[in-house]
Amino acid sequence: MPHAPEPGAVPVAGSLLRWYRRHGRALPWRATRDPYRILLSEIMLQQTQVQRALAAYPRFLRRFPSLRSLARAPLRDVLIAWRGMGYNNRAVRLHALARHVRANGGRLPRTVPELQALPGIGRYTAHAVLAFAFGHHLPVVDVNVRRVLSRLFWTMPSPSALQPEAAVWEHAAALLPRKRAYDWNQALMDLGALVCTARRPRCTECPVAALCRSRPHMDRAAPVPVKREPSFRGVPRRIYRGRILEALRALPPGTSMASHELGRRVIRGFSARNARWLDSLLQAMARDGLLQLKRDGSPHGARARLAS
Repeated sequence: MPHAPEPGAVPVAGSLLRWYRRHGRALPWRATRDPYRILLSEIMLQQTQVQRALAAYPRFLRRFPSLRSLARAPLRDVLIAWRGMGYNNRAVRLHALARHVRANGGRLPRTVPELQALPGIGRYTAHAVLAFAFGHHLPVVDVNVRRVLSRLFWTMPSPSALQPEAAVWEHAAALLPRKRAYDWNQALMDLGALVCTARRPRCTECPVAALCRSRPHMDRAAPVPVKREPSFRGVPRRIYRGRILEALRALPPGTSMASHELGRRVIRGFSARNARWLDSLLQAMARDGLLQLKRDGSPHGARARLAS
């Protein structure tokens, strides 16, 4: 069984911060303390590779440079600006958050419970906004940090093993240095993203490898996880959702598209036999706030357009 560490027992801070000073990533959201811009970056980075967020971040900010401008915009414009990011529910929640904040004083809250009460904000995002925008002395534990701390302070039997999230959060809080907490959190993230990676950790390049309790078990690559998700004809349902939104984004404002036409555009070989499945997908997307449906009188027929 992995054994629990003694908080602060391993002197890693100096080595890690020196490494970060030389190798830390120059990311645009690290050049600001603006709460809105940091919030936007954190939401964009949820389940999305950094390179894709890097491309979308400045484009989105040109269209919506402030939380106020985002709140004033129709949801349709936000969904169009989110193009290429995937997981479009994030855009819906971000827009709802902006409108909630505008209706309640116009400023993001500065406590974890208040932030977590906002749409789309969990523990990680709340801590990240408070630590990176407001300078609060808080741990920030994403998947990279969880992996780094699990391997460093516990004995993980394989690259795929992780400590329970609650245990890592507790230890991350105990490890926070009194000074440079911002750099410490960012350094842990970068170490996990660049060196202490999920499948093939680069232990020979790690600045704290000599202190790592799991290093003897990191030689073999972790198996590629099999992601199971709802599919249709072997294609994940989220892909069809993305295709539907892309077709609706291309429509002129105020116009809609018949569901059977959508089906022909997004499903190869679409026929009336697929109408029930498509209708259930469109209804789910409407419940998520991504589009609006108007029934046309037929059993599974409707017209769809982007949410407004």
